[in-house]
Amino acid sequence: MTAYEALAAHIAEYNDLLNILNTLKWDMRTQMPAGGAATRGAQLATLTKLAKDIFVSDKTARLLDAAEAELTGADADAYATRALRQTRDAYELQKRIPAELVGRLAALGPESEAAWAAAKDADDYSAFQPYLQRMLAINIELAEAIGYADHPFDALIQQFEPGMTAARLKVIFGELKGGLLPLLGKIVANDAPLPVDLWAADYDLAGQKALCYELAELIGFDFSRGRLDIAPHPFEISFTRDDVRITTRYDANYLPMSIFAALHEAGHGLYEQNIAPELSRSALTTDFIGQYAVGGASYGAHEFSSRMWENQIGRSREFWQLHFHRLQSRFPEQLAKADAELFYRAVNRVQPSLIRVEADEVTYNLHIMLRTEIEMALLEGAVTVAELPQVWSAKMREYLGLTPPDDRRGALQDVHWSAGTFANFPCYTIGNIMSAQVLAAARRHLPDLAGNLARGDYTSLLAWLTDSIYQHGRAYSTEELLRRISGEGLSVAPLLDYLERKYSDLYQLN
Repeated sequence: MTAYEALAAHIAEYNDLLNILNTLKWDMRTQMPAGGAATRGAQLATLTKLAKDIFVSDKTARLLDAAEAELTGADADAYATRALRQTRDAYELQKRIPAELVGRLAALGPESEAAWAAAKDADDYSAFQPYLQRMLAINIELAEAIGYADHPFDALIQQFEPGMTAARLKVIFGELKGGLLPLLGKIVANDAPLPVDLWAADYDLAGQKALCYELAELIGFDFSRGRLDIAPHPFEISFTRDDVRITTRYDANYLPMSIFAALHEAGHGLYEQNIAPELSRSALTTDFIGQYAVGGASYGAHEFSSRMWENQIGRSREFWQLHFHRLQSRFPEQLAKADAELFYRAVNRVQPSLIRVEADEVTYNLHIMLRTEIEMALLEGAVTVAELPQVWSAKMREYLGLTPPDDRRGALQDVHWSAGTFANFPCYTIGNIMSAQVLAAARRHLPDLAGNLARGDYTSLLAWLTDSIYQHGRAYSTEELLRRISGEGLSVAPLLDYLERKYSDLYQLN
């Protein structure tokens, strides 16, 4: 066995432990009874500390040293070289984070998520406030351990989007505001009620569930290597490319909730299922810093896949011209007065709303800006946890002209902070930006793509995405992937161009 093979075998065992952690987290969010939160927290803490101890051990250091010596002068672009470099960088960073700290974070997670779910149901922010206070304190400790030059947010976002900073995000958000707010103003001025309220009817949940399976499979999700379940907040999690779990949630009076969440999470699943088999259990399918088994280049890169399949494919006119009959066959009475064009307009109608996961493409990123600005203020002490609901309401009025009538539709609506994932929200906007760049590149590389999509053939797009992005796992950074396929790094221009074209047509703005 070579030195690199010995290191790879060691990392494979570490990856196995992370997948066991993922299994417990999936179960916690889909199957576990509410009473199991405290003991599940202890289990997660034990395994998290064990995994960390294995990774930052003297054995890892010896194996790294030997593999680096063995691969001196090797091709810098080879998978092995990239895996070795990423493992070294992660090892040096993880050594700075105390095992006791990650144990506390893991132990608090299940209790905090359970408290959040109960507080949301009861619309009782005060019940969740002490858990959020503890989560914030732990994340401030984590930022200090990781280290940063300008803002604690810079340290925490490295867990999700390496290389991103608070300063760069402010520039990106400024560019987006410059394009989104004028477009939103024109749309609101031209908006008119649709002739039929499609969501006034009841859509039985069994029919919705069957439809979600059908649409996920339609775009390429492989149910022989995956499954679809129910969760209070939809998510995707994988235990290698051969076992990928996605979830959605259902509302009898709002059909889009389930189908677009299913398409979104299936988009995540397509990334994981199409990673090269040889990368399973390797450094290139391991998030060393966050201690997850994740195959995507970054969380933003993962979000590009989910947002592209959900929105640019799943909310397109072509998609529903082809597939509206699937809805109508399952819900003939509810959709008796509708056609494909009306459904397309209904699921793309731009209306400032309170709920992020129900937001349209034009206003969605405003929700992300709101949360990111609040996170930065919490981390630097400019806003306290007690003040959060009032600050949230003020920013909702500033960005969207709305005031949440309760905390359930305000500061309690997202699971992220209860799970301890601060600095994760910007990945959604990065994913939106990247999705427009990637699909524009795909259209340049695949001259027949428009025709294929119009015929309902998604295989050529999936094959190109697999060859260009998915198969590589974490081998390349987000910036590297974008430059390889489009010739430039992250840029908001393609997203703004896409939104301007789509909604100018939909609202006849020209």
